[in-house]
Amino acid sequence: MTVHFIGAGPGAPDLLTLRGRDLIAACPVCLYAGSLVPEAILGHCPPDARVVNTAAMDLDDIMAEISAAQDKGQDVARLHSGDLSVWSAMGEQLRRLKAEGIPFTVTPGVPSFSAAAAALGAELTLPGVAQSVVLTRTPGRASTMPAGETLANFAATGATLAIHLSIGNLDQVVTDLSPAYGSECPVAVVYRASWPDQQVIHATLGTLREAMDEKISRTALILVGHVIGAEQFDESCLYAPDYDRRYRPMSAESPWASWSHGDD
Repeated sequence: MTVHFIGAGPGAPDLLTLRGRDLIAACPVCLYAGSLVPEAILGHCPPDARVVNTAAMDLDDIMAEISAAQDKGQDVARLHSGDLSVWSAMGEQLRRLKAEGIPFTVTPGVPSFSAAAAALGAELTLPGVAQSVVLTRTPGRASTMPAGETLANFAATGATLAIHLSIGNLDQVVTDLSPAYGSECPVAVVYRASWPDQQVIHATLGTLREAMDEKISRTALILVGHVIGAEQFDESCLYAPDYDRRYRPMSAESPWASWSHGDD
């Protein structure tokens, strides 16, 4: 018996890995976060699978379902939205599983910030503008923030910020970021990225409050940085004609020439 943690992606049912799809299809038990995982993904479950919405369950309830499956020797597909590496609450479940000696696997999913960037048709790292993306959030009911992990500290780097779980703290976001980025810094809010009702709001830090739709109160990602909508940026050396690549050496004298032909 194994518990398979599966990143179910940002919303669109076809933004699911083939591995995730096949694991869901092979598991007689499926536990899913009902408020964020689209029902279409559950269509991959076997016809007679036990499918449980964990939205109203606490950690003990979830572990009880897993223990019941273990008693029957049944594998479990545990679905979380987005990717499991950030804000999935997978860690506390894995800690319980390790203590009980229950095997598990982890299958990554498409994260929401990637879906949001795709909705914008944007690259979040542009040469000469920003080469780092910070995934962060503001304090909330579920989790506080460590003392050094503040928006002001991250803004000081000039990196592109992908601010999750914070649409309800919009005033604080603007207040904390404006000193470093300036009021003209571009912002994009992507509501329910990749879902049929996806909505994108373009603004600046100075106009964001007025631009927001009051109906948007959750499941929205805030992207902040000068890469958003940028047209003036350096071209990468990667495709420059004089760039000596490991896989395409410029000449026989290139340090990569012998390597590319398999020589020592």
